[in-house]
Amino acid sequence: MWKLIAAPNALKGSLSPFAAAAAIASGARRAVPSIEVTELGIADGGDGTAEVICRARGGSFREITALDPLGRARMGRYAWLDDETAVIDVATASGLALLQPTERNALGATSYGTGELIRAALEASAKRIVLGVGGSATVDGGSGILEALGARLLDADGKPLPRGGGALGRLARIDLSGLTPRAREVPIDIACDVDSTLLGEHGAARLFGPQKGADGAAVETLESALAHFATVVTRDFGRDAASVTSGGAAGGIAAGLFGVLGARLLPGVDLVLDAVGFDGALTGASLCITAEGLLDRQSLRNKGPFGVDKRGAARGVPVVALGGGIASDVSDANFPAFAGMFSICSRPMSLEQAMRDAAPLLEAAAERVVRLFSVKHRHKV
Repeated sequence: MWKLIAAPNALKGSLSPFAAAAAIASGARRAVPSIEVTELGIADGGDGTAEVICRARGGSFREITALDPLGRARMGRYAWLDDETAVIDVATASGLALLQPTERNALGATSYGTGELIRAALEASAKRIVLGVGGSATVDGGSGILEALGARLLDADGKPLPRGGGALGRLARIDLSGLTPRAREVPIDIACDVDSTLLGEHGAARLFGPQKGADGAAVETLESALAHFATVVTRDFGRDAASVTSGGAAGGIAAGLFGVLGARLLPGVDLVLDAVGFDGALTGASLCITAEGLLDRQSLRNKGPFGVDKRGAARGVPVVALGGGIASDVSDANFPAFAGMFSICSRPMSLEQAMRDAAPLLEAAAERVVRLFSVKHRHKV
């Protein structure tokens, strides 16, 4: 019996990781009806991390009202696991997808709602918090989260700062006297979907600020404000928020929670793959197919496909990556560990059509891959 692992990320805007895994499995069975397929939809710290872990661990969701990036009340939720771990996606309350393009406000958007979700989990006696930080609308260094947990961010006159990253340049000190007590007692693990630091060309403001609504002037305001924020955090709490790897994730939420609360910053895909039992599933596998909406240098170095390939290579299982598209600066020679990288689009088509037809396109691409590999492994099927 030939065994395949279907371990795709979400194809954002088109397919959830579970729907993508089902499409891969369907295509594989068309090619080899007797094939054994294990469907493991994955995530990497971005949108959907809580859903993937919750399904894998048999957890449930709890709902509360929380503020969105612009301070509007919405229904939010967090996953609750049987070991009293709470898994929270930043995107649930503080996500870019919650805003219309004209509403994006990188200077003023706040992560306060995510802090409300964390506080609710702490009040429910969570013993561990896992925070997936992809997809945020904010560039506030996690200051909104800290405020929701009871911290006060004060200026030189002792007055609270307005919410949003743009005000952090006036920060004088962070008062933790009113902090929710368990916020410094309960471990917080941050599932990071990028490895960029807080500042610089690949940091929270300059690389990710524009997609959150920041023009050139706003980017520089945020860069300066985050640099000042990091200086205050390092001065008062002794942790280097500016230089920690992955500190730029989610507009600096990772750096802020690391610096103030001592949160651990972890590669999101590794945390998720451990949660879904990926290494165990690889036992006896002949091939693994992963997928993502766009295969670019970032996704192939830091995100879901990269993590899957690294684990597969360690077990001697070839990994093929499928994508809705492949960036022009990506070639197989750049990423030789992959057994192959292929676009699922079989002919020229618009982005809208590709997204609309993602399921049959992914299914057909998986069928082609499995037929190709089955020639080599025919004696096993």
